[in-house]
Amino acid sequence: MQIESLAIADIRILRPKKFGDHRGFFSETYNKKALLDAGIDIDFVQDNHSLSAEKGTVRGLHFQIPPFAQDKLVRVVRGAIFDVAVDLRPGSPTFGQHASAVIDANEWNQILVPVGFAHGFMTIENDTEVIYKVSNFYAPLHDRGILWNDPALGIDWPLEPGDAILSDKDRVQPRLSEIETPFD
Repeated sequence: MQIESLAIADIRILRPKKFGDHRGFFSETYNKKALLDAGIDIDFVQDNHSLSAEKGTVRGLHFQIPPFAQDKLVRVVRGAIFDVAVDLRPGSPTFGQHASAVIDANEWNQILVPVGFAHGFMTIENDTEVIYKVSNFYAPLHDRGILWNDPALGIDWPLEPGDAILSDKDRVQPRLSEIETPFD
């Protein structure tokens, strides 16, 4: 498995090996030992699976506050997403900055988003399916978010804001300047 850092070093792209022949392919998409060997020690406890029917669907920017904060390992099994992680750690030199990457079923890449980051994505193909592991269970009372297109974040989303398909929840999230971040 190849592992590389993005513009914010704590955000990493993972590229599992994929072995194919005339029957199809085989891939080990998660291996705790391979992550440990790369200095990543996370215990995942839950898998989530989403389907977004239309290109331009936005999910996020979400995070959970302690004690239910979550690391996420995100992969796409059909379609593609523009994935974003925003640093919410006030003492970090990259606080308020973001890292982004296209995660694509054809590229077979994944993104690791650690605790302390808001996470979200926009689908860039119809019928996109995303599977992601999390290191803590969903806790509705600890669920938070920030506005996906907060101008202060400077995220260059691949579609015009008026073309985005949003949930009612994501449409009214606060801006980064309006939240109290609980991360060290």
